[in-house]
Amino acid sequence: MALNASQVQELIRAWVPMAEDIDLQIEEVREGYARIRIPFQEKSIRPGGTVSGPTMMAAGDTAMYAAILGTLGEVSMAVTSNLNINFLQRPNPSDLIAEGTILKLGKRMAFCEVGVRSDGSDELVAHVTGSYSLPPT
Repeated sequence: MALNASQVQELIRAWVPMAEDIDLQIEEVREGYARIRIPFQEKSIRPGGTVSGPTMMAAGDTAMYAAILGTLGEVSMAVTSNLNINFLQRPNPSDLIAEGTILKLGKRMAFCEVGVRSDGSDELVAHVTGSYSLPPT
């Protein structure tokens, strides 16, 4: 593993200022895997009292990025090239937990999958697949 959870969190917060605004927390990182948390905030709710889609998309994208950083190290220019999200059910007004896995890691692309849940629930609220373009080494 190239970086631990604390190092990944520090880098993402430095490189992506919005991460501070949402209080992004990287809970676990290991080879090909990351678990992140986005604490619930009132400003993340949408009409109907549920966590907004953009907040769930941020959770999915960040879990992919954290898994890549934890595996490859400081690759700041790894960028999302594709993100597909399926909203499966309405999340509770609670923290979002996203667990991302690298499905395939090549020289120039990484393909990932993420499950997003409400804290305290085993049910997925969203399923994310995506790819990251990796900078040349």
